[in-house]
Amino acid sequence: MGNSGQVFRDDALSGKVILVTGGGGGLGKEIAAALAARKAVVHICGRRLALLEATAAELSAATGSRLIAHACDIRDADAVDAMIEDIWRDAPLTGLVNNAAANFITPTKDLSARGFRAITSTVMDGTFHVTLSCGKRWIRDKLPGSVVSNLVTWVWTGSAFVVPSAMAKTAIHAMTMSLAAEWGPYNIRLNATAPGPFPTEGAWDKLNPIPDTTSSATSAETVPMRRFGRMPELTNLVTFLLSDACDYLTGQTIAIDGGQHLAGPGTFADLSNLTPEQWQAAREAIAATVDKEKSQRSVNS
Repeated sequence: MGNSGQVFRDDALSGKVILVTGGGGGLGKEIAAALAARKAVVHICGRRLALLEATAAELSAATGSRLIAHACDIRDADAVDAMIEDIWRDAPLTGLVNNAAANFITPTKDLSARGFRAITSTVMDGTFHVTLSCGKRWIRDKLPGSVVSNLVTWVWTGSAFVVPSAMAKTAIHAMTMSLAAEWGPYNIRLNATAPGPFPTEGAWDKLNPIPDTTSSATSAETVPMRRFGRMPELTNLVTFLLSDACDYLTGQTIAIDGGQHLAGPGTFADLSNLTPEQWQAAREAIAATVDKEKSQRSVNS
């Protein structure tokens, strides 16, 4: 969460009010930190109120900006609408970062309906619920707005073994283009980022659960620049898209992956040769990560 690579004034987002979904940790926390450092008022939401409140307090102390935590399951459209209405009573949002996500690797033949919905209900449904709730109010109040969604380069290539995520992220890619055209007359912009490998705790564990095995999707060696992404590089792009510096930019999904998807898709297709025993080890490792997260939620609740 440092300021290395800073290309914006410290007050570049002064006057902006921005919601970051899934803002309690991982990429969401990094993005919230960068926006707050540039003097935006930042709302963060997720399902773990204690974690969100701790993150808000930490980032507020570090940046001097105001951060507000909201417990909300974005899969629930009514809960989303209640949260957005509460935010609006304080001050209308100027921007939204759709960051909340879920993912894990598994052979699709072994995927349950419950597992499929666990991912798509957050990534696709949840993202649409929040976007629509904000969009309705911007249109009603005749206010401009900017939406930035965190996607993946699989929206262009697809990816084996993460089919629900690839499907759901591609749906948001389509939403970005579609609503950019539909809501352009209301001065509402929608864009998306498609990061390559930016390692974060938790999410990375679910995508690298197999001992001594690394996929092209999570390897620096498949990136032409031969390194992982650095958080300030991603947060600089998000800041730019939320700022007043690019009011004519809309409907775009911008890859920020060091050229990985151009050199050869950064997907999980190279795991096709794994044995059933290796996949079982992966399932056990993912389950252990999920259990650890549940335990942390219990401690924090």
